[in-house]
Amino acid sequence: MQTAAFFAALLSIVLAYFYSTSSESVREVLASLVNPGNPTNTNNPVPSVASVTGIATTTISSLVNKAAATATSSSSLSSSEEGTVFAPIVLAEEMIVARTIVKAFKAIEKAEGAGAKVRRSVGTSQLKNFSPFLMLDHFSVGSEAGFPDHPHRGQETITYLLHGSIDHEDFAGNKGTIHPGDLQFMTAGRGIMHAEMPGKNGDGSPNVGLQLWVDLPKDLKFCEPRYRDLAAKEIPTVTTDNGKVFIKIISGTSHGVDSVRDLAYTPVWILDVTMKPGARLEQALPKGWNAFAYTLKGKAAFGANGEKRVGEFYNVVFEQEGDGVVAATDDNAEEDAHFIIIAGQPLDQPVIQYGPFVLNTEEQVYQAMLDYQTHSNGFERAKHWQSEIGKRMTGR
Repeated sequence: MQTAAFFAALLSIVLAYFYSTSSESVREVLASLVNPGNPTNTNNPVPSVASVTGIATTTISSLVNKAAATATSSSSLSSSEEGTVFAPIVLAEEMIVARTIVKAFKAIEKAEGAGAKVRRSVGTSQLKNFSPFLMLDHFSVGSEAGFPDHPHRGQETITYLLHGSIDHEDFAGNKGTIHPGDLQFMTAGRGIMHAEMPGKNGDGSPNVGLQLWVDLPKDLKFCEPRYRDLAAKEIPTVTTDNGKVFIKIISGTSHGVDSVRDLAYTPVWILDVTMKPGARLEQALPKGWNAFAYTLKGKAAFGANGEKRVGEFYNVVFEQEGDGVVAATDDNAEEDAHFIIIAGQPLDQPVIQYGPFVLNTEEQVYQAMLDYQTHSNGFERAKHWQSEIGKRMTGR
């Protein structure tokens, strides 16, 4: 296969994979290129690889021309990290009012790529653009699958590994491996190109974890990219309710214990909670933040009076009003309950997304496509770069 054709095909796979998370206005543009002159329903299924390959190989020039016509100058791609001012965190001194529940729904497992399975609970019609959260994937991926070289701009990703291992490598020379209980915080900023590839487990089991996409404030969209790995041994813990509740404080505060600081730009709390039978948890959360819980194992009841009982793989979405979250387990529960509480400060800004590019205007999305294609404005190092770990899947 010729080099140009190979990279066009690889780009088509990346575009197809990310299509389902794109903003409707951007999907309309892309679909119009595949089917010119036809009205577009943005709820249509992900286009075939052949269709997206057509965009990559024969009509990508249309996107580039559109980008060039609407692009902002390169001087607009700068941002000062000191320019972002977040509202102060306000916590209730005592848990007086428990947050009520907006909705609860089960994340359905779907095949994603070759050998991967994903339960997506944020970034679907059930819960889309729940600011600052863009996507939450509960993934299970074998060693034969993975995510070879692909770009990002404008968001942060947080990967929490539950089983196995995941290797990562980017065009800035960052590389490493995370293991169970470890996390990787990546800020894409103005542009990053990287690969994420699963390890091979001796027992043949898949690699399992969570990946959360978090929006960046508009004045940090074009900051320099960065990585922070957080090892399991670095995560503070606390035990409450006479030893019945165990909490890993990945980010935020729980019962007087603080997490490691400066992991992500956008203020986000992540708490990993395990509850034994007959346990009760009262967890304060910052006022006005959006919050949800995602259940991994067992059964738990959420709400002041335990009004919502859910099993594994449910997303429980809470109202902004209230002091925090209340959860409980039955005295006769057959197993521990394990869930993640995630909360974040909402961002008052539009979200325009095409796959791995998350910006505030359509023009910025077109600009991102142009920059990626022309290796400019943050993607300069992508021109001749190819990850070593990505070769496992591409065979090159």
